[in-house]
Amino acid sequence: MSYLDRIERKILTGSQAAEMVSKWQQDGLNVVFSNGCFDLVHRGHIEYLSKAADLGDKFVIGLNTDQSVARIKGSKRPLVDEKSRAILLAALTFVDAVVFFDEDTPYELIKLIKPNYLVKGADYKPESIVGYDIVTANGGAVKTIDFVEGFSSTALIQKIKEAY
Repeated sequence: MSYLDRIERKILTGSQAAEMVSKWQQDGLNVVFSNGCFDLVHRGHIEYLSKAADLGDKFVIGLNTDQSVARIKGSKRPLVDEKSRAILLAALTFVDAVVFFDEDTPYELIKLIKPNYLVKGADYKPESIVGYDIVTANGGAVKTIDFVEGFSSTALIQKIKEAY
């Protein structure tokens, strides 16, 4: 099997992810979930995501679809299409699964897969993170991770605009 095949096998539907997460949990593994648009992946994303993955045994990323990103970030986004964003994230060795969601929030996806840990950036209070109620009701925990200063997709886009 080629490396690209291995990468693409990590991109799952919600029901496939729910089945896989359930199996992992039955095997005694802790599953971490985080989500985002990840339009232009940069060092800040890599450091944040790797720290999130360190919190458990398996790591699942919920990825906003193109339509979802456009509703949240505006009609000029995303810059990178959803399949390309998913392949890039799935190529990371610490990522076990990438799952698209089309809603503005991953609430329904979190309800479907029931991760042990829900992780977002430290700009959120744990109680205000979408899915907090689901994860904590199932005995899981919600964690926050500090962002790496100086790295953001918006800043990167601005830098490119200024340069060209």
